[in-house]
Amino acid sequence: MEKSTVIGVVGGIAAVGVGMALKGADPHALINPAAFLIIIAGTAAALFNAFPTKDLKKFPKLLKILFGGKKIMPKQDILELFVSVAKSAKAEGVVGIEKRANEIDDPFIRSTMILVADGFSAEFISDVVESEIKQMEERHRAGALIFSQAGMYAPTLGVLGAVIGLIAALGNLSDIDMLGHSIAAAFVATLLGIFTGYVLWHPFATKLKQISQEEVEMKKMVLEGALALQEGASSIAMEAKLQSFIPLSERKSLREE
Repeated sequence: MEKSTVIGVVGGIAAVGVGMALKGADPHALINPAAFLIIIAGTAAALFNAFPTKDLKKFPKLLKILFGGKKIMPKQDILELFVSVAKSAKAEGVVGIEKRANEIDDPFIRSTMILVADGFSAEFISDVVESEIKQMEERHRAGALIFSQAGMYAPTLGVLGAVIGLIAALGNLSDIDMLGHSIAAAFVATLLGIFTGYVLWHPFATKLKQISQEEVEMKKMVLEGALALQEGASSIAMEAKLQSFIPLSERKSLREE
């Protein structure tokens, strides 16, 4: 579970609820089916107008990543893996690389190592892997764009909901009590639009971009390790080359172990 997402969502809801109570507003006013319909259904409709169905089908998977997290191999583990494979390559040649590749669960790392074991040139390996990384970045960009666009639509729909509510309120000018309730209800849609836009959708887009960047860096590190294997780098040279991908505060020299 991605705890930060859960904390953020729960914290945002709590902040609004407690803030309303401290301001003397009744939190129960948020229970407004019409406002939820305008914001949630309206945002969904806007997304269907903006994106093809094939992109929107990814929405549940993106939510799963946001709340469940995405397993990305730590850079230190990648470093240790490639240093170990470099040792196997020195002892057994390409057979050692192929043998170790078949033991790896991660499909990207496994396929990249197999390219090395099959004897492809560094240029070919680089072209294939960089193309795959580029395609992945584009997929991730499209996914994050769905949330960032939802963050733009929701607040505007909140204003639309307020206008609709005010139209209804102005139709009851003769009933002062009803007028007050109607005006209060009118702004619930605005509140929901701003809340979902700036507490949920925009932050979700930012988190997806950060996860994507982390995965891109991991894959670039794998590519660098694969190219070093293709060149026949020693385990010491491999460690020195891949250490540059790890922040100084997180580096752990294998020679100290």
